Amino acid sequence: MPRVSGKSDKDKLLVQLGAAIRARRYVLGLSQEALADHAGIDRSHMGKIERGERNVTLLNLAKLADALSCLTSDLLLEAGL
Repeated sequence: MPRVSGKSDKDKLLVQLGAAIRARRYVLGLSQEALADHAGIDRSHMGKIERGERNVTLLNLAKLADALSCLTSDLLLEAGL
């Protein structure tokens, strides 16, 4: 039976990943704009990624990990994925 309300499991995964990216950004003292610039991602798209509104491509996840001085797998682990 399809879900009527609430976020899907996929949406929840995106929110968890966005929260992990945001948390690491905070630890490094980076603004959202600085992270987006360093990763080569549009700032408004970066905000949507952090809020779990956009599905992150593997290439963008790798760019973000590099900009956050970590491995892509670190972000996934921190997100509980």
